[in-house]
Amino acid sequence: MTGKRLKIYYMKCKALRWLLLLLLASVGVRAQEKDSLVKIQVKGLVILQGKDAKGKRVFKIYNDTAYARTKLRKNLQTKWFVFDLGFNNYIDRSDYTGAVSYAYYSATNPYLADINRSYTYSASGLNTLAPRTGSTPLTPSEFKLITGKSVNVNIWLFQQRLNLYRHKLNLIYSLGIEMNNYRFARNITYVPGYPTEIIRDSINFSKNKLFAEYLSVPLMLNFNSNPARPSKAFKMSMGVMGGYLVKARTKQISKERGKVKKVDDFNLNKWKVSLTGDIGYGPFKLYGNFALTPLHDYGLEQYPFSIGIRFNGF
Repeated sequence: MTGKRLKIYYMKCKALRWLLLLLLASVGVRAQEKDSLVKIQVKGLVILQGKDAKGKRVFKIYNDTAYARTKLRKNLQTKWFVFDLGFNNYIDRSDYTGAVSYAYYSATNPYLADINRSYTYSASGLNTLAPRTGSTPLTPSEFKLITGKSVNVNIWLFQQRLNLYRHKLNLIYSLGIEMNNYRFARNITYVPGYPTEIIRDSINFSKNKLFAEYLSVPLMLNFNSNPARPSKAFKMSMGVMGGYLVKARTKQISKERGKVKKVDDFNLNKWKVSLTGDIGYGPFKLYGNFALTPLHDYGLEQYPFSIGIRFNGF
């Protein structure tokens, strides 16, 4: 490379560096340059760029404890747009044994079976939601999920932490949206209406899922082992969460029918109560939500849960 090209390359690198510093400053990041030392501060995180004895560029990263202590003067702190990414599944306590017996009973007494429809979590309620014949009874495998594709995404519009005792014991609450995808491994179809029915389908679906979206409010008691140094703190929260169903739909893709979407409540419970919590060290945090109310309003007694990683939370 010629001297002229080296000079142009150096000028471009320097221009890009200053452009980056200007961009960081525009989003609230403080940057300083003194001689060959550049200091960038993103809230409580400090990044130093300098040179070693051989002139090689080196970086050092550390936490500004003074920044953290300043933040601790506030008893109420807020974070915006906290994200969760994880997977869904459920614990199934439905009465399949009773439903098998009820299906045989229905085959011999169809009239009595029709007038004895039930909207509970009993065997007759399960047969009302997912009617089967005696020769092809209902089994738990029909509602098996593809766990790796049953994705849970939560977006918390804000999360607030209220100091209760020396910032080690806190109250955390949020408001946001829970988005649960249940990807079925079997070819079942939700038929909307009243009552909703879940039938076996003759089509092989390449995608077959149920989507449920809730407006949710979690309330948790939080422990933080080192409030002054969040990056080296053990954190744990536990509490309850209430949610209201705002949207439900199914999506199926097959060669025969193409893409089919249906919007309905599909016999899902309008209200959901869950145990919720998270645990982590520094910026890394795992969360878990375990429903205390069944996913469906009657018939199927399935208790959903989700586990994953939480981003940008306290």
